[in-house]
Amino acid sequence: MGRLRSPFFFTKFFMATSTIDTDTELSAVNSILGSIGQSPITTLNYENPEISFIYNILAEVNKDVQNEGWHFNTEQHIAVDPDASGYITIPNNALRYDIHDGLKDKSKDVVQRNGRLYDLVNHTDVFTSTLYLDLVTLYAFEDLPNPFQRYITYRAAVRAATQLVSNVQLTQLLKEDEAKSRAVCLEYECDKADPSFFGNPHESIYTSYQPYNALRR
Repeated sequence: MGRLRSPFFFTKFFMATSTIDTDTELSAVNSILGSIGQSPITTLNYENPEISFIYNILAEVNKDVQNEGWHFNTEQHIAVDPDASGYITIPNNALRYDIHDGLKDKSKDVVQRNGRLYDLVNHTDVFTSTLYLDLVTLYAFEDLPNPFQRYITYRAAVRAATQLVSNVQLTQLLKEDEAKSRAVCLEYECDKADPSFFGNPHESIYTSYQPYNALRR
């Protein structure tokens, strides 16, 4: 009978031999390539037309998904001051930039024009006071929560299979993976955002009735 090992041995052993690799653009491209029956690559060679095409699909889907405005890439009620010329320039990574929904002041209605905010009510892009804005930001693929990385990868795989492979059954199977991964994203969103149909104002929460609190008394 062998000598018993201490728990510290097993902890040290697994720490030394097991690693967890995070998703990257390269791993996402390889996943898409594998889904359409292509061999994996070691580097992103943009001179290869197929690799460049799949990478562009991944980038487009990444932007499409984040443009929905999730809890991880949305900030509300940001105070933004005009510059010396009165302009409010829209950041390059901004997907949405609008007046905070909770404000009751309807004297302004801003849209994007020429890379700046433009007021449709007062017909000007010059502002004289601080605006409180809601911002939806576009982040790099590597900076996203893992459920969204997987969802973007599966969704891009469906688009790649549709455009590069004439196989209806394969596309349908990939769509099933896409639907499952979106469900995981929605679960993640509900867990992080704690939404309520009461429409709580920014920086506030609503604690619903919990029967066990009454039973504890």
